[in-house]
Amino acid sequence: MSNYPFRPGSPKSFTAYPRGDFDLESGTIRRTRKHRHSPLQPIKMIRSIGNRLQYYCKLHPLLVFTISLSVGVTILLLFSLYESRFEMMASYKKFDMGSNSYPLPNLQNLVMVAGHSVYTSSSCGKVDKEDSWFLESYQKNPGQAATFVAHIQEGIEVAAKDDRALLLFSGGETRRDAGPRSEAQSYWAVAESKGWFGKEDLRSRTLTEEHARDSFENLLFSVCRFRELTGTYPRNITVVSYDFKEERFAHLHRSAIGFPESRFFYAGTPAISTAKEAARKGEAIVRAQFQDDPYGCRGSLYHKKLGRDPFHRSIPYPNGCPEIEGLFRYCGTDPYPGSLPWPKS
Repeated sequence: MSNYPFRPGSPKSFTAYPRGDFDLESGTIRRTRKHRHSPLQPIKMIRSIGNRLQYYCKLHPLLVFTISLSVGVTILLLFSLYESRFEMMASYKKFDMGSNSYPLPNLQNLVMVAGHSVYTSSSCGKVDKEDSWFLESYQKNPGQAATFVAHIQEGIEVAAKDDRALLLFSGGETRRDAGPRSEAQSYWAVAESKGWFGKEDLRSRTLTEEHARDSFENLLFSVCRFRELTGTYPRNITVVSYDFKEERFAHLHRSAIGFPESRFFYAGTPAISTAKEAARKGEAIVRAQFQDDPYGCRGSLYHKKLGRDPFHRSIPYPNGCPEIEGLFRYCGTDPYPGSLPWPKS
């Protein structure tokens, strides 16, 4: 027999705690009202928050303005960082392509001819005449134009001996009075007018680098241009310029980019006899400047570069050579300490 006679459902069962609120005075039970969920409740909450914000704005206008400004600036900075990162990743992805995507993927060696003037004649029949070129005062010497043609021919001769060589004419739009014509395009046009000095097959692997403003940029920008065209960095580099500039290129500039000496070559042609002494003196001054400022990023060398950019051309590098981006950003007297995509020795 059960010890609990008053089971639920039993006739004698009772509810000990009735549902609802029990009123002691009246002895009745008041039913609890169910809360109705009004669809306007979220709107009321928003209005309430808005009223509070409006109240705080009136009470502390300067504080609210400062907080709002800080939040706005933070959002702009975040968007800016995101955009910069996105552009960088897109740029890196663009140049991280297969070898078939590059114009000249089979070339391994670089031959660079450094430009020294802009060809301004409307006719290509007078390439060895001084009045066909835009000359600075120190260049206005009989026979000067012929030295430019000699550089072009020497570069063609060197590159023609190496089937894996890319020939680059390097030099930007450096002279305001010459108009928006680059030194590199001038040299390419002269080579074309000369029938590539009998080496027409070289035409398909001869291109230009049209942004360099000094000799260091001739070398650095051409290395980057080589990467854009081949997908790799040059195994060997040959520079063509005046013979009295060999020390500057082969030692100072080569050391600045950390390229191994055993894979760097120089092909120099002589200056005209009447200007050799002046050329040597001028070269000694420039060489001393690069010894103090190897990357040409300060003082007189930097301002000289600015003067050689009369049309404010945007320089695309190092977009085409992301592996050496740090080298482009570096400005110091010591050798670049970062990693490079070629062995240093």
